[in-house]
Amino acid sequence: MATKCGKCGPGYPSPLEAMKGPREELVYVPCIYRNTGTEAPDYLATVDVNPKSPQYSQVIHRLPVPNLKDELHHSGWNTCSSCFGDSTKSRTKLVLPSLISSRVYVVDVATEPRAPKLHKVIEPKEIHAKCDLGYLHTSHCLASGEVMISALGDPKGNSKGGFVLLDGETFEVKGTWERPGGAAPMGYDFWYQPRHNVMISTEWAAPNVLRDGFNPADVEAGLYGQCLHVWDWQRHERVQTLTLQDGLIPLEIRFLHNPAADQGFVGCALGSNIQRFYKNQGGTWSVEKVIQVPPKKVKGWILPEMPSLITDILLSLDDRFLYFSNWLHGDLRQYDISDPKRPRLAGQIFLGGSIVKGGPVQVLEDQELKCQPEPLVVKGKRVAGGPQMIQLSLDGTRLYVTTSLYSAWDKQFYPDLIREGSVMLQIDVDTVRGGLKLNPNFLVDFGKEPLGPALAHELRYPGGDCSSDIWL
Repeated sequence: MATKCGKCGPGYPSPLEAMKGPREELVYVPCIYRNTGTEAPDYLATVDVNPKSPQYSQVIHRLPVPNLKDELHHSGWNTCSSCFGDSTKSRTKLVLPSLISSRVYVVDVATEPRAPKLHKVIEPKEIHAKCDLGYLHTSHCLASGEVMISALGDPKGNSKGGFVLLDGETFEVKGTWERPGGAAPMGYDFWYQPRHNVMISTEWAAPNVLRDGFNPADVEAGLYGQCLHVWDWQRHERVQTLTLQDGLIPLEIRFLHNPAADQGFVGCALGSNIQRFYKNQGGTWSVEKVIQVPPKKVKGWILPEMPSLITDILLSLDDRFLYFSNWLHGDLRQYDISDPKRPRLAGQIFLGGSIVKGGPVQVLEDQELKCQPEPLVVKGKRVAGGPQMIQLSLDGTRLYVTTSLYSAWDKQFYPDLIREGSVMLQIDVDTVRGGLKLNPNFLVDFGKEPLGPALAHELRYPGGDCSSDIWL
């Protein structure tokens, strides 16, 4: 198997080789206490996902960080498959940027994978001083051995889409990836594809706009993002900006995993659509909408129309399937993207959401459903919130799902999520005919955590996964 080759670096030589990797046994999940009323630090939970283990679907370890109200969010690695050719590199540290405090925690997951420990803390003042950036989001490992983290703003919370570079060995802050003065107007997620000398980044909003909750007036005022930024990967310069039609709040972005591919997809949260971006013959980039989830006319909600709110998207490692979560409508979807220009719905499952029967929202008009979905109960627990972060097994047959988006928005849209905590679920995937089915034996109930209900967010496997690793 690829990982046993002796002289290889971390990860796998190709996405298709990664699909042959071992089954996941552990998942690392950041858990958040900010905005919950519990005065305790956020922490990294280690979850046992080995069906043969007596601790299956349980939190087996908790690593609290030393500060309050960081808002842990996403995570990445010190190194990944982009360094597969470098046998001196090994995947040993999980990098956890804080969305609100701008702190970065580096966690040792190699010494004892079932009980990670804190390795280093990078304080906000160092990132502020060296980069003039803050409010950190996506962390990716680079072939250079460096770690790159996207920022949403400057230290004062104004919008600024720049990138922090860390040394992948010492985790010293080296400065910004982009040239001085070259940041994008807004930031959020990014993905790079070196064979096409390109990186593309996305936009959420200024930290000052989104920090305390969602105000529809901010959308009217044009304060939320709707652009993709195309960067020259070698020159570290922004070369093109793509404005998305109907594409409000483009969040997670994924190139196809094939490193030769010149296209990918972005999920537009408020636009509730998936847009395909692609390279033109002349070397410029374009974008087109390929999936639209229609809004529902409702009563008993903050607006008369409820968008689906697409919050996370994933591509299977063989580039056959696209998955995304509709956090408000409450469904998780699987699309066949054999023809990326014409995705075909292959599977759908409802896992809670805002429109369940018996809830405060009444659906008046629905272009997709004949009736409101039933609430989801798993192992006696009624699931609060809707499907949000998703992670796919390497072989593509299992999806893991958590239900928290961001503490301030959780509190606003799903108050019961704050009271009852989020959950982690597992979905079985039919990769032959398409289809999604809940595993009724798997539930991690973060409502029963020792210090009180917690909000669980992104999911990572110790050996890398389809949203952490990039191939060259």
